Amino acid sequence: QVQLVESGGGLVQPGGSLRLSCAVSGSIFRINTMCWYRQAPGKERESVAYITSDGTTNYADSVEGRFTISRDNAKNTVYLQMNSLKPEDTAVYYCNADILVTIGRMYNYWGQGTQVTVSS
Repeated sequence: QVQLVESGGGLVQPGGSLRLSCAVSGSIFRINTMCWYRQAPGKERESVAYITSDGTTNYADSVEGRFTISRDNAKNTVYLQMNSLKPEDTAVYYCNADILVTIGRMYNYWGQGTQVTVSS
């Protein structure tokens, strides 16, 4: 059974940094695009950043220049380095991935989410 497990959330002061991790476990063939989403209270879930299997990245305008997405394919893990955090970054952050479990069978998976709170 494939699972995505996030870690690294917490409480941080404005201007601070956090690094989120998302590890994929289970029997898989290959991980394609990996993404981070977030959902703030009362708002819809939004895309934060994604990274393709060849390392191409893309960011939401609101985090461009402050957040960096990366992946370690040997560890089946994606990271989100968040710098210069703002109160408006407060949200539950979710990991998402397109995973080829066997040749020809690709599914989309979500993690359980990790809370990030930016407050003084």
